[in-house]
Amino acid sequence: MRLQDKVAVITGAASGIGKEIASTFVREGAKVAIADLKLDDANKAAREMDSSGKQAIGIKMDVTNEDEVNAGIDKVADTLGGIDILVSNAGIQIVAPVDQFEFAKWKQLLAIHLDGGFLTTRAALRHMYKQGRGGSVIYMGSVHSKEASVLKAPYVAAKHGLIGLAKVVAKEGAKHKVRANVICPGFVRTPLVEKQIPEQAKELGISEEDVIKKVMLKDTVDGEFTTTHDVAEVALFFASFESNALIGQSLVVSHGWFMQ
Repeated sequence: MRLQDKVAVITGAASGIGKEIASTFVREGAKVAIADLKLDDANKAAREMDSSGKQAIGIKMDVTNEDEVNAGIDKVADTLGGIDILVSNAGIQIVAPVDQFEFAKWKQLLAIHLDGGFLTTRAALRHMYKQGRGGSVIYMGSVHSKEASVLKAPYVAAKHGLIGLAKVVAKEGAKHKVRANVICPGFVRTPLVEKQIPEQAKELGISEEDVIKKVMLKDTVDGEFTTTHDVAEVALFFASFESNALIGQSLVVSHGWFMQ
C-alpha cells in the first residue's frame, strides 16, 4: 500500500492509460479523483474500481477551461482531504503534414496538452504548497518528448514542452517537497493509438499492418507495444518516491524505441 491515504487527481482517467493508473493507485491505497470531459464516464470508471465510493470519485473537467480546472481541483481537495498527486494525462492526437495542418487543430492539441498541464499544475500546487506535506506532479509525455515523427508536429511540440514545464515545476516545487517528473511511453494500444493506425495508413499510403510493424514498432527491440500496466507502474514509482532525489526527470518506457 505505497500510496496509503494519498489523494490523487488523474486527468483523462475514464479510459486507457489514465484509467489503469487510477486503478493501480486505488489498489495501493490512494483516494483517487478521475477527471474527464464527461462526468458520466468519470463516475462509471470510479464505480468500476471502487463500488464503495470511498476511494474513487468522478470529476467533470475540461483541462483547457481555467474555471473548470480550478473548481474541480478545489472540489477534490475539499472532498478527499487535500491534493498529494497530480497526473496530467489528458491528451488527444491529430495527424497531418505540417503544410496541411489546420491552425485550429494545432491550437486545440496544444491547449489540451500544454494549457491543460499548466492549469491543472497551478491549481494542484496551490493546495500542495498550502498543505505543507509535499507532493508529486507527473506529466504524461511520450517518446515524442525526445524524438520526432512525421505527421505529428503539434503533438511532438507539446510533448517536448511538457518536459520543460516539469523542470520548472521541479525547481520551484523542491523547497515545498513537491516533485515533478515525466513518463515517456512508446506506443500503447489505446483507443487514441487505434485511431491513428488507419489515419497514418491513409497519409503514408501503406497498409495498417505496415503502420504497426514499420512505423509504430519498427525501432523497438522486440516489436511489442508498451502496455497500460507498464505505464501505470512507472506512475506508481514516481508517485511513491519519498525524496527530491528523483525530480525533474523523464523516464522512457518504450521497449527500447528510444534509449537515453
